[in-house]
Amino acid sequence: MARRLPAVDIVIVGMGWTGGIAARELGPTGLKICVLERGGPRSTEEDFSIPTIRDELRFAQRHDLMADTAKDTVTVRNTLAETALPMRRLGSFLPGEGVGGAGVHWNGTTWRWGDNDLKVRSRTEAAHGRGFIPKDMPLRDWGVSYAELEPYYDRFEYVAGVSGKAGNLQGKIQPDGNPFEAPRARDYPLPPLVESYGAAKFAKVASEMGYHPFLRPAANASKPYVNPDGARLGQCQYCGFCERFGCESNAKGSPHITVIPTALKNPNVELRTWSWVQKVMLDKAGKKATGVAYVNVLTGEELEQPADLVLLCAYGLSNVHLMLLSGIGRPYDPLTGRGVVGSHYAYQGGAGMQLFFEGESFNPFIATGGGGTLIDDFHLDPHFDRGPLGYIGGYTVAVGSPSGRPISYRPTPPGTPRWGSEWKRSTAKWYQSTLSIGASGAVMPNRGNYLDLDPTYRNRFGQPLMRMTFDFKDNDVRLGRHAAEVCGAIGKAMKPSILGQPAFRTNWSVVPYQSTHNTGGAIMGAEPGTSAVNTWLQSWDVTNVFVLGASAFPHNSAYNPTGPVAALAFRTAGAIRDRYLKRPGMLT
Repeated sequence: MARRLPAVDIVIVGMGWTGGIAARELGPTGLKICVLERGGPRSTEEDFSIPTIRDELRFAQRHDLMADTAKDTVTVRNTLAETALPMRRLGSFLPGEGVGGAGVHWNGTTWRWGDNDLKVRSRTEAAHGRGFIPKDMPLRDWGVSYAELEPYYDRFEYVAGVSGKAGNLQGKIQPDGNPFEAPRARDYPLPPLVESYGAAKFAKVASEMGYHPFLRPAANASKPYVNPDGARLGQCQYCGFCERFGCESNAKGSPHITVIPTALKNPNVELRTWSWVQKVMLDKAGKKATGVAYVNVLTGEELEQPADLVLLCAYGLSNVHLMLLSGIGRPYDPLTGRGVVGSHYAYQGGAGMQLFFEGESFNPFIATGGGGTLIDDFHLDPHFDRGPLGYIGGYTVAVGSPSGRPISYRPTPPGTPRWGSEWKRSTAKWYQSTLSIGASGAVMPNRGNYLDLDPTYRNRFGQPLMRMTFDFKDNDVRLGRHAAEVCGAIGKAMKPSILGQPAFRTNWSVVPYQSTHNTGGAIMGAEPGTSAVNTWLQSWDVTNVFVLGASAFPHNSAYNPTGPVAALAFRTAGAIRDRYLKRPGMLT
């Protein structure tokens, strides 16, 4: 029998970026707020200091900061005709666990998604006609505009200490920034990161080819910074231990050093770690949440936390899993197309290649997570015509920071044996002299890509695992092929000694790492029949439940998702504070 705890006003599930933002915004209300995080506590001093954090084997290879698949995982398959099997070890994507979530081990790349994404269906129809959209692609506008999100993008950039250069200030195009970006009210809080030699080499050739290179915006502080809440960020050390690691110098804008400490300054905000939420409890009618049921994973005790308001702020996949386990919303059925919870699951496509420059030294060990130079000409440029190419969406092309760590970074030219003395000679020769060009591509929704509960496999608590059915579809393959062609053309123009073969993603496998950018499953929209949550991320079916995170995205962009995840979280938390709490009910 679960022990019932005293009621609170608000319970928040998960303490990463979205949970931290929600607690930060709602804490000053004075309401009693309980935050449940299934992982343990984390701090830079205790967990990420030198020399502890520079352990590539522990953090990059054995995924110390990530979810444990022995306790909970997903089952995966490519098509409905296959039997899904559990992901026994992390590979394709790396969900975080513990205070800060994936915001601790992310690279820091921070984008503003514009109306080309937020209004993707209406813009596609306007440009190419309704018939251009495949029948099995349930493309949706998001129900919000860039103009509505701009103040919240700005707020996040200043909270996280994003380094970059504006390309469009109040409608005026600025030199050295992204000329295709939507207007912003002010510049980034910090100047761009230092451009590496390899990135500068790419930028020169890309410019000569008529493209528009610029330095990538990233929450890696280019100099010491104090954010509006008084959080102090150190200067990036270009140490190369960024993605998959916590930051030793607090230079990476992460929730555990920004929004979470600010939230916990409010005595009415309580954080409980090692608290694994199993479901949202509903009333008999299934229309109102009464709290959550969870387990203390250290003691095994089952508890119930009553609350008037429930905010799901876990990793996007976990949000969807909780909705399915709790019976919130109608599960999606791919055979009929009915239902919404679990639909529109998307991942991220891409292409890439390696270039080998004999005698050059790129110093790959001098690196930062979000650093790099890229072109946005095949994603945001309004003059880029996708019609003749036959796909929807776009991609960016970049030379970033390879991180040069000794275990994982071993580039060798095509044809090199994968082991032995020749491999050793090759990896020693080319370690300093290799560049990678990478393209990050959008993935549109498909009727056959979705999430549901697995009928066979269960987690450590006896609950059904979530089943992921996904593969890259024709639209994704056409986009990836074009991206590979562009990468190849730029790479050839850079005149390397050895030109690698451009490759792109055609069939998804859960085994190799690709991207921790999982989106969809509880999508937002203006109509209840086609979305799981409204434009304020409020459940259509259970109005005192809000679902924050990338689970709300109706499709995936070429861009990394953290910018809109945070912007939507600030917007939703503000609406709860200023409107919902004064008059509970459906927000409009």
